[in-house]
Amino acid sequence: MEKNVPKKILITGGAGFIGSHVVRRFVAKYSNYKICNLDALTYAGNLENLKDIEQEPNYTFVKGDITEQDFVNNLFAQNLFDGVIHLAAESHVDRSITDPLSFVKTNVLGTVNLLNASLELAKSNPNFLFYHISTDEVYGSLGKDGFFTEKTAYNPNSPYSASKASSDHFVRAYGETYGLPYIISNCSNNYGPNQFPEKLIPLFINNIIQNKPLPVYGDGNYTRDWLYVKDHARAIDLIFHKGQKRETYNVGGFNEWKNIELTKLLCRLMDKKLDREEGTSEKLITFVKDRPGHDLRYAIDASKINQELGWEPSVTFEEGLKKTIYWYFDNQEWLNHVTSGDYLEYYKKQYQA
Repeated sequence: MEKNVPKKILITGGAGFIGSHVVRRFVAKYSNYKICNLDALTYAGNLENLKDIEQEPNYTFVKGDITEQDFVNNLFAQNLFDGVIHLAAESHVDRSITDPLSFVKTNVLGTVNLLNASLELAKSNPNFLFYHISTDEVYGSLGKDGFFTEKTAYNPNSPYSASKASSDHFVRAYGETYGLPYIISNCSNNYGPNQFPEKLIPLFINNIIQNKPLPVYGDGNYTRDWLYVKDHARAIDLIFHKGQKRETYNVGGFNEWKNIELTKLLCRLMDKKLDREEGTSEKLITFVKDRPGHDLRYAIDASKINQELGWEPSVTFEEGLKKTIYWYFDNQEWLNHVTSGDYLEYYKKQYQA
């Protein structure tokens, strides 16, 4: 590719939680790039996440579904992308238990459609890159000790993680079989601004504000590694530009917390923010029946991306959690809007496929 020719980058799922932070970063940082945001605007895709950049000249939004093969092929043929950053996915474990087929359709079939379309562009563009963002849940469950590394064998335990494991395998298979240039990264649990309030942290922030119960699965001793979403977006930027092709990078926060301890910390910070007596919010904690196939512990060894690309988290968990709480308090209208469902109908009318 000639120098000074603007790179055309397709970011799938760019109206979602992680995707919107990646889109914003690329649009703001790379003014000579053309960033195309492809999103189906399902329940978790929200264009309000990107209102601050929607008028930027290097940004385009396209409403569409990656499971529709003809649509994907036409989009690639019309735009001749130089690279794909693939974030579009069904991602909520509980939803995958009740509706596994939709996860297979989006996460597996949708990914294969993108891979097929990418193959055509890669034939004439030696600089093309397919960057697939995945999850640490593909590795299964850890015991009390040890960490997931890039060499850990896959052992998914939920329909969600099985669908993501399958998509990872397809990406690698296209690299080995057809020579498609690719990179994969597997991340730990993300948190931060704009996260749809079905996930633990925004759900509990919203419930504490409204004095609703905080449902904690089982005994609450499930352990997760937490990654601030803006740090993840920074890692994605680094991997896309400096990562080695055909490599995998684990991205984690070096930050393990048991669910019950995280919830208690969140309660203390919320009590302070709401000027409530300490201990008030903890009374909302309600232990509920455990989720089927619930993995005990996830923990990522992120030393590879640290040593090879110089990445490390920029905030401690308590700092990131405070930033997240403040954001939700400053954006109550956003929170009320996305929980009402009204925004979805609005954007469906505005961006009919």
